[in-house]
Order: sequence, then structure tokens, then C-alpha cells
Amino acid sequence: MSRRGEQITGDFAYEHPIEIRFADTDAFGHVNNAIYLTYFEAARAGYYAKVAGQPFMTGARGMGDMIVIAEARVSYRTPALFGETLFVGCRFAWASRTSFGLEYRIRAEQSVVGAARVVADGESVQVMFDLERNRVTRVPDDLLKMFEDAEGHDIPRR
Repeated sequence: MSRRGEQITGDFAYEHPIEIRFADTDAFGHVNNAIYLTYFEAARAGYYAKVAGQPFMTGARGMGDMIVIAEARVSYRTPALFGETLFVGCRFAWASRTSFGLEYRIRAEQSVVGAARVVADGESVQVMFDLERNRVTRVPDDLLKMFEDAEGHDIPRR
């Protein structure tokens, strides 16, 4: 994982729109820090559904890909406010035998609420898991291939 001060740069093959709900905001009037992980989750699920052709936990592909979060990091850059639409970029950073890393960037476009800006960025580590055997399992080669095709390049291996 990168250090806090280093912003995640580059292009994202996938962006997921998020309309900020009033319930997402806190007493200060901006999105509560805990909500950002749910925005990452929405982007992760949307990206998977786009690439795999079906949502997590549906169909043969979705039922076979049990993915659990092992680690997550969020760097908050500027407050996000009710009334803004955010765009959460999600992309593969690396893959190993049983896990893979994703990177995220949350941005807001120019609106009546605020200027165009990067709101937050972060990373997560996912582990493939076999529920029946209660243990980690290999990242399927065909899953990586689908995401490499979507990204337009090889995913670095660790």
C-alpha cells in the first residue's frame, strides 16, 4: 500500500457514480469518513459486475468468486458535500497467488455545490476465500484475465 501523502494518479478503466445522500453526511455537513469505504465497495461491486457480466454472488461465476477484504486504506483529500455526485474510479493494482490489490480515486465534478476536485483515494486488499473449506484459495486465472482485458494491460504479479 502507498503512503498517505502519495495521491493515486493515472487513468481508471471504470468509474462508478455515487449520488451523496443526506444520510451520508455528518454534523459538519460533509460525508462522514466511514461512508467512503461503502463508496469503495459500490465501485468494487460495479466494476466486478461490468467485467464478469453479473453481480457478486449471482450465477456460476459470481457464486464461485468469494472475495473478502483483508485491508483497506482511505486518504481524505477534501470534504464531499450533500448534493454532489461523486465518481469512484476502481482498478487493479496487483495480484498474488491468493490476493489482489485494488486502487480507488473519488472525484467530484464542478457543480453548484463545489469545484471539480479529488475528494479521496485509497486502496484495498482482497483475498479469495473458499467458504466450504474455510480457507483462502487461489485467485482464478480466468478472473485475472477478464480484468486484464478490461484494464487493457497485464496486472502486475507479486
